[in-house]
Amino acid sequence: MTSKNGWWPKLNLLIRFLGMPSMLILLLIINILGTIYGYWWYKVQLEITPPIFLVFVPDSPTASLFFCVVLLLFLFKKNAGFLEALASITLIKYGLWAVVMNIAGGIFGDELNWQNYMLIASHLGMAIQAVLYSPFYRIKVWHIMAAALWTLHNDIIDYVYGMYPWVSPSISDYITHIGYFTFWLSIFSITVTYLLGVKKNRFTLDLP
Repeated sequence: MTSKNGWWPKLNLLIRFLGMPSMLILLLIINILGTIYGYWWYKVQLEITPPIFLVFVPDSPTASLFFCVVLLLFLFKKNAGFLEALASITLIKYGLWAVVMNIAGGIFGDELNWQNYMLIASHLGMAIQAVLYSPFYRIKVWHIMAAALWTLHNDIIDYVYGMYPWVSPSISDYITHIGYFTFWLSIFSITVTYLLGVKKNRFTLDLP
């Protein structure tokens, strides 16, 4: 599939643009700032979290931290398939999760403010960047399996041991349903990462 007509040249141009060092550096800076802000956002919950569960609580900033490492490796033209799988799955999962939780809070009576809209936009961006950079991934099946184990284990920690991210009081009574939704969102994110990162179309991309 190497036709110079239609969508292929545009796709190849987009991929080359995303792979430019200046673009990688810009995105790395954005993700570093977002990661720092994300850990700060969780500071109150982290203060009362048992030490054994600390690594599993700040979901979104940890996902963006994984992606920071992936972007840094891309700058040096290196790949780390397991980290790419972990970053992609968690970026898609927690990006979409936060979007849905903020919108759900609004549906159930919260008055959404600028902070909610900022969280919706930034977390949607997390999921989108995971998909956009999928042509750069070099993920193997065992990478997916290991990352899936981490992701589903995190769901158990969150919704069996009660370490899930705090949600709006307007939807806190539905936490069982949120846990069920989160499990299937994990499956969706694992599947998307597998399709984009492992079972991709067999054509050669002209990566920078």
